[in-house]
Amino acid sequence: MSTSAPHADSASQPQESDLQGLVRPQTVVRRRRVWPRGLVFVLVAATVLVVSGWAAVRYALSRSPRVNRDLQTRPVGRGELAVILVAEGNVESAVNIDLKCEVAGGSAILWIVEDGEEVMQGDKLVELDSSALEEQVNTQKIAYEKARASMIQAEKDFAAATIAVQEYLEGTFVTELLTVESSITIASENLRSAQNTLEHSERMFRKGYISALDLASQTFSVQRAQLELDSAHTAKDVLVKYTKVKMVQELESKRDSAEAAVNSEKASFALEESRLKRLESQLEKCVITAPADGMAVYANATDHHGRSEQSQIELGAAVRERQNILRLPDLSQMQVKFNVHESSVDALGHALQRAASTGQPLPARVTIQGRTFQGRLESIANQPAPPDFRTGNIRQYPAVVRIDGSGENLRPGMSAKCEIVLETLPDVLMVPIAAIVEQQAEEYVCWVATESGFERRPLLVGITGVDPTSAVLDVGASGNMVEAKDGVSEGELIVLNPRAVVPEARVVPHQVQPARAVSAFAAPSAQSPDGTAPDGAAAGSGQSHTTRQAEL
Repeated sequence: MSTSAPHADSASQPQESDLQGLVRPQTVVRRRRVWPRGLVFVLVAATVLVVSGWAAVRYALSRSPRVNRDLQTRPVGRGELAVILVAEGNVESAVNIDLKCEVAGGSAILWIVEDGEEVMQGDKLVELDSSALEEQVNTQKIAYEKARASMIQAEKDFAAATIAVQEYLEGTFVTELLTVESSITIASENLRSAQNTLEHSERMFRKGYISALDLASQTFSVQRAQLELDSAHTAKDVLVKYTKVKMVQELESKRDSAEAAVNSEKASFALEESRLKRLESQLEKCVITAPADGMAVYANATDHHGRSEQSQIELGAAVRERQNILRLPDLSQMQVKFNVHESSVDALGHALQRAASTGQPLPARVTIQGRTFQGRLESIANQPAPPDFRTGNIRQYPAVVRIDGSGENLRPGMSAKCEIVLETLPDVLMVPIAAIVEQQAEEYVCWVATESGFERRPLLVGITGVDPTSAVLDVGASGNMVEAKDGVSEGELIVLNPRAVVPEARVVPHQVQPARAVSAFAAPSAQSPDGTAPDGAAAGSGQSHTTRQAEL
């Protein structure tokens, strides 16, 4: 048993010579997979070169303590530069029917149709508060009736006075004249009879048939008849020369006074009547109906920031006289109204004149909710829009771009962006706006990346823009380039975000006035080549007055 066990173990385990035979083939296989020494040398050399180059670049750029990993550069190049006016405005109809509040002194809205609702001609659109007008109408009706009664009474008095004049001339005076003439005739006859009797008495007295007393009595009878005749003639003269004239004057005066009273009462009645009609008309105007079919749009005017320029049109709102309440726009004729900064209005006007000289309109591209429309510049106002507390002393001129075609699915009040090419500059040296910093008034600088660090370069720029809060002169196809007339050369690497990587770019000298307008390079956005806004783009990439003043 003891002698057979070792033998079994030795039989079950391979011999050393056998293991060597098994290992040898594997060793041969591994030697076949080893790379050639020449190839390994080439790979190592290439790796060393790449690492050395990267290290050299990092070393060259890291010599200045102002450089960090956020550095963004771009080579200065040449190309065609388009000067584009970019402005934001609101869509409106070119043809509107304005419905105004025509109630004197204004009123309050008791009921109004829904904004944007389609209406038919004759439909009620707005109902204004009429309680005060109803009370005024009732009070005025009383005054109207009193004036009417007074006018009628004055007319009757005038008619009576007119008749009185005719009555006296054609009746009373004639009667009195006949009476006086009758008295004259009777007195004349009595005088003649008395004279005849006196002659007979004188003959009889001479013959002695009558006494002297009878003759004296008959003589007195003649004298009395003569006196009666003289009195009758005097009465006639007084009647014709004085009484008639006096009575005619009195009656005509009464007649003329009555006529004047009639005219006065008529004027008073006409005034009261016009007041009543005006109040009744005002009462009728408290209900506004649609003059035509269309879409009712609230007349809530807003500026380019979307702020309302007047009280909002809504239920219960107070509206002043002549204030627009609703508009019925013609949706087949749409336009965009926007404001142009005073520094750009001349350039826009010259572009419009150049287009007009060729007999062609000045084209414009309008973007509304991601949709692009073609249009043309319709007009530029000669006078600036009234300033407000937001714009201060900045003057803005309203302009209108007419949208070509019917403008389907466009609604008044939509925000729109207009782009108008003012000028095209061929083969100019271009610098990104994001790389330019205004450190002094009207002095613009940039920084060029060199092997020794950042080099500050003063720039002489060409085309400039204006404040983005109104309208912006944009340049370049991507809206972030400006012409450099001097200061940089083609091919130099210009730093896009100088304020982020160059401490010197963040220093603003005290000479810069905080209240000064935004840099002439202001634009709505300045993007880096990868499409993101760099940290240092605040120098000229579309910041508003508020942003720059906060920095200063």
